[in-house]
Amino acid sequence: MTTHPSLLPAGFSDVLPPEAETEAAAIEAMLGVFAAHGYERVKPPLLEFEDSLLGGAGSATAAQTFRLMDPVSQRMMGLRADITPQVARIATVRLAQAPRPLRLSYNGQVLRVRGSELRPARQMAQAGVELIGADTPEADAEVVAVAAEALAAMGVPAVSFDLTLPTLADALLATLSLPPEQDEALRHALDRKDAAEVASHAGSLADVLDELLHAAGPADRALEALAAATLPPKPRALAERLARTVAAIRARAPDIALTADPLEFRGFRYYRGIGFTVFSAALSEEVGRGGGYMAGDEPATGVTLYPDAALRAAPPKPRRPRVFVPVPLAASGAALRRQGFATVAALGPVADAAAEARRLACSHLATEDGDARPLSGPLEGS
Repeated sequence: MTTHPSLLPAGFSDVLPPEAETEAAAIEAMLGVFAAHGYERVKPPLLEFEDSLLGGAGSATAAQTFRLMDPVSQRMMGLRADITPQVARIATVRLAQAPRPLRLSYNGQVLRVRGSELRPARQMAQAGVELIGADTPEADAEVVAVAAEALAAMGVPAVSFDLTLPTLADALLATLSLPPEQDEALRHALDRKDAAEVASHAGSLADVLDELLHAAGPADRALEALAAATLPPKPRALAERLARTVAAIRARAPDIALTADPLEFRGFRYYRGIGFTVFSAALSEEVGRGGGYMAGDEPATGVTLYPDAALRAAPPKPRRPRVFVPVPLAASGAALRRQGFATVAALGPVADAAAEARRLACSHLATEDGDARPLSGPLEGS
């Protein structure tokens, strides 16, 4: 059977004009914000040997990693499913002697074995920052503030950060010493926010878990519930760290909207300490995810933003106006580009320059005095 040339595997798609240019411009806007805050760009490879790619924090991405055999070395390689573990490797190996805290930024494509219901794409762009060598509420606050500024640069409206404690559920459930089957059932119930099912499995923790399940929402309500809850020492330390992080974020950027869900633990399991998911009220899916983790033996915190999702939340950007430049006026192209036009140069004489401009989806026509005259009437492809 012959496959149609336009048929692509599920979860993969071509990005066409003008969306491809819009996405590239959005990523550059993000990277500009990152650079302005002192984050230096790195560029990890798309492929690595499997044992290095899936070592350390990368082990959390194993189930989502495409694998293939390297015909040169005859070793298994993996196509990255997430860039954060690669940046952690660069920081701990290639930049081990660089001063800490180390601020790195990145962007690139990732591939995943499976998409999700909300994000069926299996190839997507990522852009983010990693702050390595610091484990403080101020580090958490910096990463959150930089992410908020990067999304604002794209025009993403009504951004909020849902703060989580990815290891709190583990720390609490460890005190119960449940049989494996019951432990798994309790985790499943927590993941589904099924309070009745949680109560049936949680034993002595039933009241605490119920309080924390219902505390999800505005950050202050969650902090009050955590402060009032009877918690063992390790969970108590996590709760106190969340309170300090909220205070640090508000001190640095008081306008950032904060919610909290203490028992949420979805996402890659390398996160520890404080985690967070980034949302926009204009979109049902997340526009980013981040939090604390270990980069080798060093504490780190970072955020990964998803430009494609952010663009769906942001208002459409106007296209750069296109001006058709007939052959005799080719010398005027440079001046028009400096004015912000995209110039479309004729490659030979044309009988009707205005008609050719419309055919090539141009909104303007270059004139003999070096200006660009707007065209009336519909354009091709509009």
